[in-house]
Amino acid sequence: MAKPADTAITPTREDDYPEWYQQVIKAADLAENSPVRGCMVIKPWGYALWENIQKALDQMFKDTGHVNAYFPLFIPLSFFEKEAKHVEGFAKECAVVTHHRLEPGKNGGLVPAGPLEEPLIVRPTSETIIGASFSKWVQSYRDLPLLINQWANVVRWEMRTRLFLRTAEFLWQEGHTAHSSSEEAIEETHRMLSVYEKFSHEFMAIPVIKGVKPPEERFPGAVDTYAIEAMMQDRKALQAGTSHFLGQNFAKASNIKFLDKNGQETFAWTTSWGVSTRLIGGIIMAHSDDNGLVLPPRLAPKHVVIMPIYRNDDEKSKVLSFCQRLSSSLMSQKFYDQPIQVEIDDRDLRGGEKAWFHIKRGVPIRIEIGPRDIANNSVFFGRRDLSPKEKSSLPFDEFVSKASSILSDMQKGLFERALSFRKTHTVKIENAKDFDDYFTPKNTEKPEIHGGFALCHYAPDPTVQQRFADLKVTIRCIPLDQEQEKGACIFTGKPSEKRALLAKAY
Repeated sequence: MAKPADTAITPTREDDYPEWYQQVIKAADLAENSPVRGCMVIKPWGYALWENIQKALDQMFKDTGHVNAYFPLFIPLSFFEKEAKHVEGFAKECAVVTHHRLEPGKNGGLVPAGPLEEPLIVRPTSETIIGASFSKWVQSYRDLPLLINQWANVVRWEMRTRLFLRTAEFLWQEGHTAHSSSEEAIEETHRMLSVYEKFSHEFMAIPVIKGVKPPEERFPGAVDTYAIEAMMQDRKALQAGTSHFLGQNFAKASNIKFLDKNGQETFAWTTSWGVSTRLIGGIIMAHSDDNGLVLPPRLAPKHVVIMPIYRNDDEKSKVLSFCQRLSSSLMSQKFYDQPIQVEIDDRDLRGGEKAWFHIKRGVPIRIEIGPRDIANNSVFFGRRDLSPKEKSSLPFDEFVSKASSILSDMQKGLFERALSFRKTHTVKIENAKDFDDYFTPKNTEKPEIHGGFALCHYAPDPTVQQRFADLKVTIRCIPLDQEQEKGACIFTGKPSEKRALLAKAY
């Protein structure tokens, strides 16, 4: 007879991390695969999490002077052809519309008819179509800077997909800005990278490293690409946001010109930046455990769930009344200037089944209220960042007054735990042999979680690429927050001014 599982999620992270990830999503009811290959259905709990991400980021964008707009889903093929590196970079991922009508087929069913005069690309990113609008909106230096954000869906034809991390269609925001000088555009690029860093630290409770991408990892058509990189619990990197300095490349391709203060016609300097529903995958992999989803309270759809416990109608009436009073008292409290979100779960389920339902969904605080709690005017609760068996009791008024600080403590604790994990699994490597040993699995049949972040002196050289490919390692970025440190590339001996961050990645 099989031994019963000690955890709510099987397999565990240690046993099979990729499958653990899929099972956490399923147990938390976040999303599921759709009938359309490579696409996903985001379920209400998962979409509520995305809405909270969207709400927080949207305010941060507006606080830095950006406004929202919307642009077409379909982009003419000729628009992509204007910027050679851009079309080359996205060509293999494009979904293409070639017809505008369906007609009955000769052998039954429906067949495409009415070929389009020009194929339309289903938006993989919007630089070219937004550039067409910018070219009309920008005439003078007085029209700049132009600071636009779009919340939208995009399609990139992925063959190997994974919920939230890589799907053919996903949700995101994309910022697009135009400026009168390169200095102003570069400043914008760094400003938005810092916005992403702040959001990741303060809302997602995930520490990130800001850095510039090496030339081979740049966004197609960009002069420079910057990113924030986060470490997941399998020690792989996740690119959690990007910000691109586009120079005048897209301005020239889209004819975004303006008259400067001297009356001279010149091309604008542009940027773009974005994050996507991939952030939900990052939250799952950075914080969750073998009992399910763990959510940072600032993004949790519900902060508190109250579970009434009673045996008969008389107890039911008293318990529900107490729960309603507790709920109202909690919702009058503020957590980061927002009302605490509370749910009363009075479904006809056993107490244990109900509790595990909310544990697996990552609700930060679970409260159980029965006749004994009413008699003592107390609140019996558990925190999602602690063991399910670890519970506490506080007097009613004390718990209500401390609820916000408990949530804040959880938010801070998740960040500190993730930061400590990253520090533990980040090493400086000084030679190629140690590099190979660090990233080579010890068990080739079932590679266990290994490696982490490696900081190495590196100079670009095509001869090193095969070594990286064999180990499935990539250069994530050149960290910005590091001192100049002259050295030699550990692979070629070429001079190096700074260390690069290398890791396996999603």
